[in-house]
Amino acid sequence: MDETAPLLTRRDHDSIATLTLNRPRARNALSAALLTVLREEFARLAEDTTIRVVVLAAEGPAFCAGHDLKEMTSYRTEPDRGAARFAALFDLCSQVMMAIPALPQPVIAAVEGVATAAGCQLVASCDLAVAGEEARFATPGVQIGLFCSTPMVALSRNLSRKAAMAMLLTAEMVEAAEAKDLGLVNRVVPAGTALAEAQALAAGIAARSSYTVRVGKRAFYEQVEMPLAEAYAHAGRVMTENMLARAAEEGIAAFLNRKG
Repeated sequence: MDETAPLLTRRDHDSIATLTLNRPRARNALSAALLTVLREEFARLAEDTTIRVVVLAAEGPAFCAGHDLKEMTSYRTEPDRGAARFAALFDLCSQVMMAIPALPQPVIAAVEGVATAAGCQLVASCDLAVAGEEARFATPGVQIGLFCSTPMVALSRNLSRKAAMAMLLTAEMVEAAEAKDLGLVNRVVPAGTALAEAQALAAGIAARSSYTVRVGKRAFYEQVEMPLAEAYAHAGRVMTENMLARAAEEGIAAFLNRKG
């Protein structure tokens, strides 16, 4: 691979930004450098009002093989700084994962090939996910004595507890169809078409009111961690705010006129 090639590419079209992981020879492993550019790009997108939806894809046969183990192993050669380097890396990774639900735009993963460990975490962190039928998912850290503790956070918020624990404890590969049944992905499509399907899904969302989508995404993540009564109270406040917005006024009027 050309060492001057960008680790991440971005293509904007019709208010959709497609970000593509670009370390195919390294199976798009999340090096510190790649995590840094991802964090920076998400920060730019958060301020970009021209973009309504983000699609996250990858070059090569693998979506993402997780953290760059060669890079991580090198930290062990620094006895005085090793622990600090590991802590900084996992903090950086957590910042990237938390940036996705915090973005005002929905983020759709387009998955072909394997998504393992932190790569599986990346898929679980996205708002939606489309997988090619040959895609596979796993959190295999237990096989090498490194429990997938940080991937566990996103995984346990997508799957039932027992399904998440099964992936974490057995390290077994989950096929795309099972991943859909478990709730890790939304759609399974013919191999090689995940990106096109994700972009089509993005286009449908982008056609909606950006204000409404932004308010709805924020409210979803705010309420999901609340107790039931608090969640309903919060959702009621959001609905009130939304009802008073021009987007709802125009949309409801158009609907009533069609019904009439």
